[in-house]
Amino acid sequence: MEDIDWSKCEDIERIPGKVSGQWIVVGTRILAACVTENADSSPEEISDMFPGLGVERTRRILEYARQHAEHPHPAG
Repeated sequence: MEDIDWSKCEDIERIPGKVSGQWIVVGTRILAACVTENADSSPEEISDMFPGLGVERTRRILEYARQHAEHPHPAG
């Protein structure tokens, strides 16, 4: 889930100069990539890893990521 366009996700923002301009969870310094890298864990486990994230917001972020992840197309 690396190539995600987060620009339309209400829970993710990019602020120049904050965390090197990377995509982060709104109002935090939690990288969007850190949330998606733990997608094999439950939303409850992920929100426990990142205080301030919350279970519902974790679910929304993971769902957005699943819907917007770039899927490689097989050569052929």
